[in-house]
Amino acid sequence: MSIQSWPKHDRPRERLIKQGAQALSDAELLAIFLRTGLPGKSAVDLAREMIAQFGGLQNLNRVSLTDWVQVRGLGEAKYAQLRACLEMAKRCLSHELQDPSTNLLASPERFEQFVRAQIGLSDIENFMAIALDSQLKVLDHKILSSGTVNKTAVFPREVLKFAIHTNAPRIMVAHNHPSNCCTPSSADDRLTRELHSALALVDIELVDHLVVGPSTGYSYRMNNRPPF
Repeated sequence: MSIQSWPKHDRPRERLIKQGAQALSDAELLAIFLRTGLPGKSAVDLAREMIAQFGGLQNLNRVSLTDWVQVRGLGEAKYAQLRACLEMAKRCLSHELQDPSTNLLASPERFEQFVRAQIGLSDIENFMAIALDSQLKVLDHKILSSGTVNKTAVFPREVLKFAIHTNAPRIMVAHNHPSNCCTPSSADDRLTRELHSALALVDIELVDHLVVGPSTGYSYRMNNRPPF
């Protein structure tokens, strides 16, 4: 049944306008993006099938064009729209964190959202650094290393080089675990201690180390994990 034949108060677009986007399910949000379904299949039905096929809304960032066009009714134009929407979301978070009024330590969930948008949905490990000023405003961010599904090589000198290049008095670092198990490993702990010591030698504060997955995250600082 077409969504247009639904009662107005049940239609995703009308519900979003009246109740806000947070009131909608993943399928309803995706249906608004799709706009139309297929003969005998509403946009919500198609969205539910896509979510089941791709393993959740959070995995849309990983879908290749080849996999996307395998779904009947989807083509290159809609894929381009998807990539544009995802990139806009990343940039909105980035600009929000550059707002002078944003305090990352007071809003750890915002920092986690930002990091997840950048690297959390990747199927390989990535390590990134975020340069901060003395007021915790984001100056710059950069992925310093990418690796395999469960390992990436990170050298403290690369973090130091980035911090000095950006003239940042404070640094946050983050990496992703594609498995979505975000408990730090012994290697993560060792790297964090090394980074903390190396940055302290040049009077730069390591503010936090965040481990993120597609839907979870772990903050060293928030969990009082050494060296914080």
